[in-house]
Amino acid sequence: MKSQGYVVFSALNGPDGLELAKSQHPDLVLLDLILPGIPGLDLLERLRAREETKAIPVIVLTNVESSEAVERAVELGATTYMVKTNYSLDEVLEKVRAVLGE
Repeated sequence: MKSQGYVVFSALNGPDGLELAKSQHPDLVLLDLILPGIPGLDLLERLRAREETKAIPVIVLTNVESSEAVERAVELGATTYMVKTNYSLDEVLEKVRAVLGE
């Protein structure tokens, strides 16, 4: 799927997301924390532990609004943490462009 000029891959659960990141080597991952199979923070930890995925920028985009989740995501190397309800789609796209250096 192509969106806003980007090729977009999507996964409905943690295991599929991890496999996509390993096989497709994306330039960026938008990660929700509420995922079936592998919770988002665990998935982030696994991405950071693998040589082929550890450098991929990860924007956590979730409705989990807790200081503990934010702190843990940052500790694990999330590029930024965004609460979905606080941002418009245009603002999310702006953050994606900034992270990608566009």
